[in-house]
Parts: sequence; C-alpha cells; structure tokens
Amino acid sequence: MKEYKLFAPTNLGKIELKNRVTMAPMTRCRALGNIPNELIAEYYGQRSGAGLIITEGTSPSPNGLGYARIPGIFNEQQVEGWKKVTSAVHNQGAKIFVQLMHTGRISHPANMVDGAEVLAPSAVKPAGQMWTDTLMMQDFPTPKAMSAEELSSTRSEYVAAAKNAMLAGFDGVELHSANGYLLEQFLSPISNIRTDNYGGSIENRCRFVLEVAAEVAQTIGKEKTAIRLSPYGVASDMPHYLEIDATYDYLSKQLNNIGIAYIHLVDHSAMGAPAVPLEIKKKIRQNFKNTVILAGGYSKETAETDIENGLGDLIAFGRPFINNPDLVNRMKNDQALSQELKMDLFYSADEKGYTDYPVFSN
Repeated sequence: MKEYKLFAPTNLGKIELKNRVTMAPMTRCRALGNIPNELIAEYYGQRSGAGLIITEGTSPSPNGLGYARIPGIFNEQQVEGWKKVTSAVHNQGAKIFVQLMHTGRISHPANMVDGAEVLAPSAVKPAGQMWTDTLMMQDFPTPKAMSAEELSSTRSEYVAAAKNAMLAGFDGVELHSANGYLLEQFLSPISNIRTDNYGGSIENRCRFVLEVAAEVAQTIGKEKTAIRLSPYGVASDMPHYLEIDATYDYLSKQLNNIGIAYIHLVDHSAMGAPAVPLEIKKKIRQNFKNTVILAGGYSKETAETDIENGLGDLIAFGRPFINNPDLVNRMKNDQALSQELKMDLFYSADEKGYTDYPVFSN
C-alpha cells in the first residue's frame, strides 16, 4: 500500500503538523451577532483530522464586516468566542490559523454595525449584488476611497486583530489578499485607481498589502503570519489586467523578504473560474522559500502529485470538508467520500448542513 506524504507529519516553520492536509477557509455565516459560538466550535472540532485548519474569513474591524453573520475578532466577546474554537481544535491535535478578511468594497451597510463604513482603495463600485438579512439582495454601493488616515487606522486594525488572535489561542493569522477583498483590491489597477503612493505602479499597488504583512509579522512573529493570494481570480468583480504576472512576481519576492510562514495560493477553476497558469504557481514557488499551500479542486491523488513534484508543501481542501467532517480518515483509509452536499444550507444560520453531516460508516 502506497505511503502518502499527504498524511505524514510535517512542519510549518516551527509549528508541528500531524499531516499536510489543510482545511481551506470557507464562509459559513453562523456567527450570530458576529460572535463565534459553540456551534462554530463544534464544526471546527469535527474537522480537526486536518493538520492545519484555516478559519472562515474573520473581520479585523467593524468596517470589514461585509457579509451577514460573519465573525469578527475586534472585541472581547469575539475573542472569548474564538477561544472555544481554538480549544476544540487543539484538543484533537490540529493547528489553526484565523483568516483576517476585510471585505473592503464587497460589502453593504445593512450587514454592518452602526458607524461602520464601506471603504476601498478607490471609489470604484463593484458589479453585482450581495445578500443582507434585513433587505435581502442589494446592489453593492460605491465605496469611500480610503484617506491617508484610514490607511493608517486600517493597518492598525489588522495588527490589533492579530494580537487578539494570539489572545484567543490561534497558532497564527492568514491575511486574506484574494477573492476580491480589500487587500486584493489594492493590487489591481482596475479597483485601485489611486494617484498617491498606493496606486499606479506595481510597487505602489503592492505597498499596502506588504505594509500590513510586515506590521503583523513584526507584532506577532513572522512565523505566525501568512497570506492567501488568488492570481487570475475573478471573484467579486476582479477582471484580469495585463500586469498580473509581474504583480505576483514582485509581491511574492517581497513577501519572501518579510519571511512570513506561508503563501496560500487558491485556484478556483474547479468551480468554473479561470485557471491559475502553472507558470505563475511555479514563479511564486521559486520566489518564496517558506511553505506554499495550494488549494483548488484537489483529490488525494492530485494532492500527492503536487507535493511530490515540489509545487506545494501543504494541500488545502474546501468543499469536501463540508460533508465529510472525517475527510482525512476517509482519504487515508480509501473510504468513499459523501457526495451529499446541501448547497442551499451553506450560508444558513443553524446546525443544518453544518454540523449534522455524519462520519463514515460501513
């Protein structure tokens, strides 16, 4: 029987992982009042066969709460809620990073607390709509272009959130610079039309992302700081632009200089999005000397192939973890994966389609 590297223990910098399987971040909208609860702790605890879990997108500030019922990590109640989650995961021998997701222009005031604002690099309205619990589907509003003061305060919010993550018992933080949210909005010349030091050239468009990464790394340690990228992604109205390859070439070199723990590269082609060209994956792998996590439509076999060929060190699985809480055991023991996926319950508010999927039984 083949020995899979996928299931062998490994290290993420100084962090010991029981295997190379990562649970990808997936928004599930169960945080009522934006506070993690016992149900969320149960959900992650059930899936702690993974060596590493990356949480759903979690807002570092009130301004980042774009979606209904997503968690935050900017107040004491939220930190206390997350402690339940990290304990549940650590009790099963897994490690867990919180994904810090400021949604930027992908937001709506109906999903935000009083006094919060929809901020973005520039006042460029995204195409499309989003769900709100009070008004149902709504057009995205035109965001407010961030002032110099708001750039500074937002960086500080990321740093404060990272400190809170340490208080809550997380092993690290992943900065969400993918899927069209705030950090990626700075990278694109379509969503970022600034004329100051944060817009225009590739170096300027990468500046905010690199400043946030550097400040978080300085505060909690570079070995506990990571980032998610989605070059060629089109989620949240992010059209392609000519300098994509050059942007991620430069960005990955600079992230390597900072020395963060990992780059998490997501390819959504399995869900119908454009594929991330192999060349840019290889370029990032070449530029970045620490851990690379790959995500996007992997099977056990394709995961093993990309670990063996050196393209990635860890492989993240998303949707299969939803309806297979014991995914690692099933893959390891060649047990059939459940195909029952209640997509209409992905973003509902209770345990249905969340913690009620069974483990394997003959």
